[in-house]
Amino acid sequence: MYKKITLLMAIIGVFLVFKIFGLNQYLTFAFIKENQQAFIDYNQSHTYEMILYYSLVYIISTALSIPGATILTLLGGAIFGLPLGLLIISFTSSIGATLAFLMARFLLRDYVHQKFEKRLQKINDGIKKDGAFYLFSLRLVPIFPFFVINLAMGLTSISVIKFFLVSQIGMLAGTAVYVNAGVQLSKLDSIEGIMSPELIGSFILLGIFPLIAKKLVLKIKARRVYKAFNKPTNVEYNMVAIGAGSAGLVTSYISSAVKAKAAIIEKEAMGGDCLNTGCVPSKALIKSAKVYHQVNSAHNYGVNVKESSLDFAKAMERVQNVIKKIEPHDSVERYTELGVDCIIGHAQIISPWEVKVNNKIITTENITIATGASPFVPPIEGLKEIDYLTSNNLWKLRDLPKDLIILGAGPIGLEMAQSFNRFGSNVTVVEMNNRILKVEDEDVSDEVRKILENEGVKILTEHKAVRFTKNDDKNILFCQNNKNEEVKLEFDHVLIAVGRKANVKGVGLESLGVELRDNGTIKTNEFLQTNFPNIFACGDVTGPYQLTHMASHQAWYCAVNGLFGGFKKFKVDYSVVPWCTYLDPEVATVGKNEEICKQEGISYDVTKYHINDLDRAIAESEEFGFVKVLTKKGNDKIIGASIVGKNAGELITEFVSAMKYNKGLNSILGTIHSYPTMAEANKYAAGVWKKKNAPQRVLSILERYFRWRRS
Repeated sequence: MYKKITLLMAIIGVFLVFKIFGLNQYLTFAFIKENQQAFIDYNQSHTYEMILYYSLVYIISTALSIPGATILTLLGGAIFGLPLGLLIISFTSSIGATLAFLMARFLLRDYVHQKFEKRLQKINDGIKKDGAFYLFSLRLVPIFPFFVINLAMGLTSISVIKFFLVSQIGMLAGTAVYVNAGVQLSKLDSIEGIMSPELIGSFILLGIFPLIAKKLVLKIKARRVYKAFNKPTNVEYNMVAIGAGSAGLVTSYISSAVKAKAAIIEKEAMGGDCLNTGCVPSKALIKSAKVYHQVNSAHNYGVNVKESSLDFAKAMERVQNVIKKIEPHDSVERYTELGVDCIIGHAQIISPWEVKVNNKIITTENITIATGASPFVPPIEGLKEIDYLTSNNLWKLRDLPKDLIILGAGPIGLEMAQSFNRFGSNVTVVEMNNRILKVEDEDVSDEVRKILENEGVKILTEHKAVRFTKNDDKNILFCQNNKNEEVKLEFDHVLIAVGRKANVKGVGLESLGVELRDNGTIKTNEFLQTNFPNIFACGDVTGPYQLTHMASHQAWYCAVNGLFGGFKKFKVDYSVVPWCTYLDPEVATVGKNEEICKQEGISYDVTKYHINDLDRAIAESEEFGFVKVLTKKGNDKIIGASIVGKNAGELITEFVSAMKYNKGLNSILGTIHSYPTMAEANKYAAGVWKKKNAPQRVLSILERYFRWRRS
């Protein structure tokens, strides 16, 4: 330990000397230019001493991460010229970087390993797998400053020799560009010299070198990943999308719209999960349940309904009719008319440019994987012996369950819990977490739970499903609660709604070598490229959001980056993402919530307006919920918003638009809203913020002013 303390004190001492004596003034362009000739003259008479002194200064400044490496590099070019300057600076910079690397390893690695062992393990695994090339790419195209790379690499398991050699090679090209610039600057002896072709060329090279280096790194990466495959001379398509859900449909549509030749492959039904088993059928069922609930609650509005009854089978048939009405929007006929070749069959990617379908191989420039996700079924004892439901087969029901258990208190589970409860089922929701709707803030979860329990839904949080059994004709679920007590629940149907897993099996990803994340989704970069630059992924199969509108949003980037990426690529934008849970009342959110702000260390203010104060809500007896807005500490910039209330999915759009175009609560407050509407809740929330942040000092002065006017 005393060795570490001694080294740390020595480093601090050097920095104090550097600061106290103002040594940073000697590492400025002005100082070097002013004394340039003196350095050159000294080098001519004392060459070896100059090389030694210069090398020591360069090594020390690099080792201690003292700012000024760029200036020293320019000076080296001016003093020694290009060949010798490049040789000296290349080795001294690598030696200094390695010393910084070793100091970081000696001083910090044990502490960092102890505190962040799990996180660092992933980095070390990556270093073992691809460490040399990763470091090389950072050296060639420095995403972070070199001193940060030196220190960060010291915390990993990369060897010292490998670090030195890769740094030496990786920094060589960039060093050469800067040394050459120093050589040209040394020749500048008049203002006219600025216009010399050599100097202009050096500055152009400084500007375009990062772009050239980046292209080189990408080319090297591509060559490595493609080396086992032969690219066809000609291809049939510019873009092939696998999966005809919203992600694949939009990718193929955009591709065709810009006159590229596109195909879409679907093994089951066009429209994907959203149309056939997700968004559309669930919203249709929710509407039927809402109408039945309103009929049974009509007396609260002074309307007496003598008799009401539910035809559950007819309600479920209506769901299928709704699907059929929307089917033409996603049909083969429509997309064929739009210029997309629609192929029904099982797709198998056999190379980065070849897809096998129906025993035929089609060739393409780009592939977009949009295979979606499926309900995740946990490995619970006895579950396979139970005729369980998921969002895939739920819609085949024609008899209303008497006792329905729902595993999972996320959006799907709660939407179905409320709907089946309203139809008349005895619904019990079983959730492992300590609250429902875990993605939302706690006050949102609490409000929703209160509403559901008031309607009769039984919610068991902190209950873990342990095993399923059958006793006579009864199905039984045994749970374990937070007190380690066994809880027995009888049911006739169980709906599994604990999440969804990406559909990555059976498409050829394993044999091809497409990389996956730890959670099973396809790993993509900010351009939605996989480790194969011409293979993209969007929608539920890659995440991070399992939302239909997010799949469509990502699809634009896949199409544009695939077709035009040679000229310009676009990073996918996740800055303003809304989502909605279609309960009654609805829950809608955009941006960050309180939990995320706390995790990320973001300072924020909370403004909340309760809808039970809103005239339209009172008139319709819909006075439930609230509008909650998070703003940046001290101003009206919106970080995120959550709404619990009638039509929350529509109301949230005002906050989405404001965030997208960088407008704050003052803009919403200054916008005229029709009276009486639910949308006024947004304006009143902005008013609450304004009142809370009113300039009290100015108001005090105004109060005295108007008192004087009255006297």
